[in-house]
Amino acid sequence: MDIRNIKTFQTIIKLGSFQRAAEELQYGQSTVTMHIQKLEGDLGVKLLERGKKLKLTEAGRLFHQNADMLLKDYDFLHTSIAELIQGEAGIVRIGVMEPTASYRLPSILGPFLQQHPKVKVSIQIGNTTILGQMLNEGSIDLAICSTPDTGIENTFEPLFNEELALLVPDTHPLAVKEVIHLRDLQNENILITNSLCPYRQKLESSLLEKGGSPYAGMEIGNMAALKFYVQANFGIAVVPVITAMPNPEGTVLKKIQDLDSGLVTGMLRKTSGSSFSTAAEKLISLLREELQTIYRS
Repeated sequence: MDIRNIKTFQTIIKLGSFQRAAEELQYGQSTVTMHIQKLEGDLGVKLLERGKKLKLTEAGRLFHQNADMLLKDYDFLHTSIAELIQGEAGIVRIGVMEPTASYRLPSILGPFLQQHPKVKVSIQIGNTTILGQMLNEGSIDLAICSTPDTGIENTFEPLFNEELALLVPDTHPLAVKEVIHLRDLQNENILITNSLCPYRQKLESSLLEKGGSPYAGMEIGNMAALKFYVQANFGIAVVPVITAMPNPEGTVLKKIQDLDSGLVTGMLRKTSGSSFSTAAEKLISLLREELQTIYRS
């Protein structure tokens, strides 16, 4: 069934004649007649009894009663598709690692969603390994994570370095040491995240390389919680600077001289075989622009 034929039928019933419907719709009267003939042919039933006065058949009354809902559904679908094409609607599924998920993403997403209120965003938080698996399974569209062990199926675009620093209780001997090196962390009680966390992996490889091992470690699964355990004197921790600014009362944030520029964080996407909605492309461009400013700040 052609949606135009349905609109023509409803207009005829509303105005009471073929001629008035033709004037309303700016069609020739022959076009209006053809629309009704085509509609009746598609349905296989007569809808109108022609005569001095139009009369609906039983099938015509049934069709008339339900056609408005059909037209509303069509208009809604047509509008939704148009908004999707224009980037004003759609669903974007993002995987994000910490601390970007908690400390950077909300300030970027807020203004975007105010400007595009019909865009739906789904956020999954996890480490780089988990996010890479989710991307390969198709449960997210892109990931913001550290440098992964990428294969040919994925492409990683570096965006910024997550700066790291040492957080210690203000009563700890390292709190007053002017220059701190990784070797100074040898035999310290270092609070660490789980073994899949890229921050822990970077720290451990750096300690091994530059003389900071061995050390004692207490594992805490949530990175955001590290600063509170340092504050409570459970140990010291190497944390993303953004998570400890301002540093909690009773703690001191110290630079480690030989810990390099930080943890590279970027955007992980499928190399091929996936297409993005216009809304997704808009958000991807915004994420790229906003996160790259960290390089320049």
